[in-house]
Amino acid sequence: MFDAILPSENRPVSPPPLPRMTGRAGLAFADGRLAHLYQQAPLRVLFPTPATGEPVQAALVTTSGGLTGGDRLTLTASVRDGSRATVIASAAEKLYRSTGDDVDIDVALSVADGGWLEFLPQETILFDGARLRRLTRIDASGSAQVLAGEMLVFGRTARGERFTRGLARDEWRVQRDGRLVWADTLHVDDPAVLSASAGFAGAVACATALLLTPEPMAWRDAVRELLASHGGRAGATVVNGLLLVRWLDSDAQRLRASFGQVWSLLRHGTGGGAARMPRLWDI
Repeated sequence: MFDAILPSENRPVSPPPLPRMTGRAGLAFADGRLAHLYQQAPLRVLFPTPATGEPVQAALVTTSGGLTGGDRLTLTASVRDGSRATVIASAAEKLYRSTGDDVDIDVALSVADGGWLEFLPQETILFDGARLRRLTRIDASGSAQVLAGEMLVFGRTARGERFTRGLARDEWRVQRDGRLVWADTLHVDDPAVLSASAGFAGAVACATALLLTPEPMAWRDAVRELLASHGGRAGATVVNGLLLVRWLDSDAQRLRASFGQVWSLLRHGTGGGAARMPRLWDI
């Protein structure tokens, strides 16, 4: 009733809603070089000088420093016949607490016959209350090779935070020559599954690496040997011509180290790069 008698200039004013961000980047590689680039902030692309013998490298940067509910990122990257390219995140992606809206991330990768693409995000750190919906699509043709992966960390573990509420939905769709060869969806909307013995059993981080290559069985046993010394839970298998490696761990740094060992092996064996992680991985 008091609002009715207050002058309008004295009434409390609700703060305007925070602006939502839509970042986009489009990349194409041909003849060993960048052939096309489109970028819209806050998603930007830098091109550091690659190490000797390494392919052209595109480094993704989220200039806002993190994402919150309602933000959207869209990335497309294509590699044309015979080209090689690396697309890497420059740092971990931070997802802040949301008041209700989701962060939407859409990634579409395509590789033509004879091409090779390395797609290496760093960790996606879900703050408590964050909401993520991410879809990664891969379309490969002929003898194309793709090494791609992702890591999720549930909470800011270094400060003891855990992911107790929010959403983590991470989808993969992989096609070769127009045929779906693998589809996978992780959906966590009740973080109790992270502690459940039939769920993540206390793991605070998970990761996936996949290798689409004409001879995936040639790498399975070598990867399993590397995983044997990993203190967390991990495994490797081949499905429809696709090598899949999965990790669950109660120690995010230990998972990262194991991920890097496996990745170094696969990038060297299939892409001809050095048997070590790209320099941005350790910066």
